[in-house]
Amino acid sequence: MIRNIIFDFGQVLVDWNPHYLFDPYFGDPDKATWFLDHICTNEWNRQFDAGKPFAEGIAELKAEFPEWTREIDVYWSEWTKMMGGPIPGMYELVADLKAAGYGVYGLTNWSSETFYQIEKYYPVFALLDGKVVSGDVRLLKPDAAIFHCLLDRYGLKAEESVFIDDTLSNVEGARATGLSGIHFKDAETLRKALHASLPHPF
Repeated sequence: MIRNIIFDFGQVLVDWNPHYLFDPYFGDPDKATWFLDHICTNEWNRQFDAGKPFAEGIAELKAEFPEWTREIDVYWSEWTKMMGGPIPGMYELVADLKAAGYGVYGLTNWSSETFYQIEKYYPVFALLDGKVVSGDVRLLKPDAAIFHCLLDRYGLKAEESVFIDDTLSNVEGARATGLSGIHFKDAETLRKALHASLPHPF
């Protein structure tokens, strides 16, 4: 029986997109896309989610691409401009689940240096009974170790927990670890899926 619902953060609870910073910075979405595909890539950013200090990663990338020094610096200095608003309907859904007695938790691939800059601006995070931030523990989804980290920290059982993420490989990682998993699309679709699968209404 499911007792705990575990949420990813980016694109599930809150909106994060580097184009929010770099499209206006370059004044050209195509140039921003090229820059994010070839210089400040998702894979490069992922190392910060795993706990690497931004100062170290920024210095390494500037040494590799000195012609992009200013733009690489902007990635860090104006990082908060990558944040959008809360994902519509998700605060209400988390609040409803919590009020119905379910445990609500967070599990995110996110740098400690950046997550704690923005946490206080999104009330949904205050609803959570607990969370694991990958940058704190130097583990990344979809590895089983980070799921076990959350389960062990809060005394949860995998078979009593469902994990929600917008990235399918992370959902599959949760399932491989013994949790149920739901691939997130939007709040309304998720609410319907949870109503169909949870043992008591919310």
